[in-house]
Amino acid sequence: MIDFKKNTLDNGLTVISHYDNSSPFISFNLLYKVGARNENPEKTGFAHLFEHLMFGGTEAVPDIDGWVQKTGGSFNAFTNNDYTNYYFQLPKQNIETAFWLDSDRMKSLAFTPKSLDVQRSVVIEEFKQRYLNQPYGDLWLLMRPLAYKKHPYLWATIGKELSHIEQAEMEDVKDFFFSYYAPNNAILTVVGDISHQKVMELSQKWFADIERRNIRAAAYEMDATQTEKRTLTVEKDVPHNVLLMAFHMSDRYSRRYDVANMISDILSNGESSRFHQRLVKEKKLFSAVSAYILGSLDAGLFVVKANLLDNINMDNAEAAIWEELNLMRNSLVDDYEMEKVKNRLESMLIFEDMNLLNKAMELAYFEMIGDAALINKQVGLIRSFTPAELKEEAKLLFQEKNCSVLYYLSKKASDQAS
Repeated sequence: MIDFKKNTLDNGLTVISHYDNSSPFISFNLLYKVGARNENPEKTGFAHLFEHLMFGGTEAVPDIDGWVQKTGGSFNAFTNNDYTNYYFQLPKQNIETAFWLDSDRMKSLAFTPKSLDVQRSVVIEEFKQRYLNQPYGDLWLLMRPLAYKKHPYLWATIGKELSHIEQAEMEDVKDFFFSYYAPNNAILTVVGDISHQKVMELSQKWFADIERRNIRAAAYEMDATQTEKRTLTVEKDVPHNVLLMAFHMSDRYSRRYDVANMISDILSNGESSRFHQRLVKEKKLFSAVSAYILGSLDAGLFVVKANLLDNINMDNAEAAIWEELNLMRNSLVDDYEMEKVKNRLESMLIFEDMNLLNKAMELAYFEMIGDAALINKQVGLIRSFTPAELKEEAKLLFQEKNCSVLYYLSKKASDQAS
């Protein structure tokens, strides 16, 4: 049980704290409810650009990194399609530095041509290195617009294309910031050897004077139900053939989301999983094959990714995966396998909750999706699933008409075959 306290400042900032004196460090986490799905389809990549701009500093504090180093701490951030998360880990005697730095960033950034040019260049280089010039780097740049047609999940967090970042203007950047980076669109969690009273004192001191902002309502269309299999075949200069399959699944707020997550664990979590035992070890079709969910807030994707061994036919590889998926559809998971997976998931949750930063992130995340108290209901939720429930979900998921498939072929493999 993770005990926590929660209050909301007059300006709308949600503040949550959890006392844990197991470490001399305190974890400070600030989640903004803005991600790539909030972007203009013609101006994508802005949420990720802001992850970098927030590290570029402000007029008052141009060198955030220098201040964090002086305190003996660390800081970082990540952005996805649904939200952006910034965090500090500082010695408890220096925790006020995090309140000062993040409140200063929330007020405003150093909106200078130099700052924008520098961070824009960093993002452009990241786009090239990670997505365009790296083997398999464009897998999801290809799969997202295959699986989605209208919803903003059809583009990756990095953006649709380089030109959107290259052409980002100062007014576009300012407009995005003041539309989403606000106290009434944020959740602050603090975990460590600090009382809730002290957390609230510091929150009032540093954040209370930041005014509410008009948060731009998300305006986008949901995709219609997919009614036929979609496929895309590409040939690239990569070592091996890869098969990527994506099935539409429920949103994060549904019990079905967690059922699908358990199905993914049965299929591919660990060396005793079905995919590894049958497709890697016994049939020797793949060097690796995995099943996972993307974790999206809106209706997401259940993914199967397989790296084919040399000389394995793509049709045979896909048929073998369908055989395993149909087994999930047509038969019940036995009690032994069900208990094994439940125990593994429960152990993972308990282990993760021993880490202060994980607890800070999870409290913010569950508060975002409805209630921070959900953090204490996850083990019970896992324990409540039945084999019949998994079978029913598999029937809904694993239908050919619900599947988008990317056949990512290796030129090397094609040359060898010919």
